[in-house]
Amino acid sequence: MTKKELGTPYIREKVAYFRERKAGNKMLITNDAGGYALLNSAAYKKFLAGSLAANSAEHKSLQKQGFIRDALDFQALIKKYGQKNYFLKQGPSLHIIVVTLRCNHKCLYCHASAGPENNEGLDMAIDTAKMTVDTIFRTTAQNITIEFQGGEPLLNWGVIKFIIEYSKEKEKIDNKNLQISLVSNFSLMDDKKLNFLVKNKVSLCTSLDGPEEIHNKNRFYSAGNSHKNVITWLKKSDDLYKKKYDICRPGALTTITKYSLPHSKAIIDQYVSLGLPKIYLRPLNPFGVAKKTWEQIGYSIDDFIKFYKKSLNYIISLNLKGKPIQEALAVTFLTKILTDRDPNHMDYRSPCGAGIGQIAYNYNGDVYTCDEGRMFGRIGDDIFKMGNVKENSYQELMNSEVVKSMCIASCLEAIPGCSDCAHKPYCGVCPVYNYSEQGSIFGQMSTNGRCKINMAVFDYLFEKMQNKKIEEIFQKWVGAN
Repeated sequence: MTKKELGTPYIREKVAYFRERKAGNKMLITNDAGGYALLNSAAYKKFLAGSLAANSAEHKSLQKQGFIRDALDFQALIKKYGQKNYFLKQGPSLHIIVVTLRCNHKCLYCHASAGPENNEGLDMAIDTAKMTVDTIFRTTAQNITIEFQGGEPLLNWGVIKFIIEYSKEKEKIDNKNLQISLVSNFSLMDDKKLNFLVKNKVSLCTSLDGPEEIHNKNRFYSAGNSHKNVITWLKKSDDLYKKKYDICRPGALTTITKYSLPHSKAIIDQYVSLGLPKIYLRPLNPFGVAKKTWEQIGYSIDDFIKFYKKSLNYIISLNLKGKPIQEALAVTFLTKILTDRDPNHMDYRSPCGAGIGQIAYNYNGDVYTCDEGRMFGRIGDDIFKMGNVKENSYQELMNSEVVKSMCIASCLEAIPGCSDCAHKPYCGVCPVYNYSEQGSIFGQMSTNGRCKINMAVFDYLFEKMQNKKIEEIFQKWVGAN
């Protein structure tokens, strides 16, 4: 029950500011430093009344988490808040380069609105690539990640090689820490390319939507078997990385369509069979091709939430049996809940990472706040365009009205429904999603599908955490024990 429902006197002199929400049979309270507590009804009443015994376990725990007004450790709370929000002190660290919009797949949910495979006019040129890298290295962030996206990036292999080699030179000159990743469907991978990528310590990621029937239905490839290619090169690249380098092992992402919903166990088992440590159960985004094919592949928010809960239950059951696999969204949320670290997920920051944590560079040099924003540019809507690397300096890009608007639209403190939400310390909004679904970058959370999914996942995690064995699994997932 909430404090209003309990009718318990609320002693403000005793209780520090908090937000509240029911979590199963307990009450969840949180604060801006990310502290949380799950209290039963009796403890919650005493907390509100300021009558918890000072030597009780509940009082000591609440004091440590910053909920007891007359015992606040401001320095510890400031440090904790600073660690969780370190990204506010630096420029963009994630830089997505779209080296081509061409693709050889026809995915039913393609967010990128990819172009035909034979249209080389959709490729990034070397001079544009050089200016893009020069712009990237002007960021104030010490740690930089360059991520190749598409289309299918391997269709423009020459420019990928150039960017890798040139950016590594810039890393030394500018004294930055560089990581490079490639997102590919692996259909054009070969031993020569793989050896080059491994030699240069490029992290690899692909799409794997589950067993062959589901994957190939979602991700049509007229020139072959998409699923077979993915499995072959996932195994081969994983073996090579384990032998040669101690860096991030190749990974995969799954996108959930209507065809996926009845097959949660089979999808997860596919990942387990490959030894993949993590699966990201991504809901469809209403962007690009998915907007047009929604009647064919879409589903209700409630249907996805049911699917997610069923999937998470199965993943937890596997962990209880000693089979370690994680769910990526849960790991992101749990990292924010259980640790003082930021998990580096741009969508779950306040303000969101668009323009200030990440930037997307299109094949022609156009610069967007994020890859999702670039997708709107593809259909002629440049609302999220910051400028162009050929025309604008780094300072001009960062000072653009677009970036400022994105920050204003995604500060949770100013959003009705977010500012007073118990999950506010761990959540974030996506102005691009809001624009796509609600016609404005300023989202209406009461009818926002993304908000509904996030709330359901948070609620379920806090409910599950009340089981000690499951809490221990969650602690292991985020390295908190």
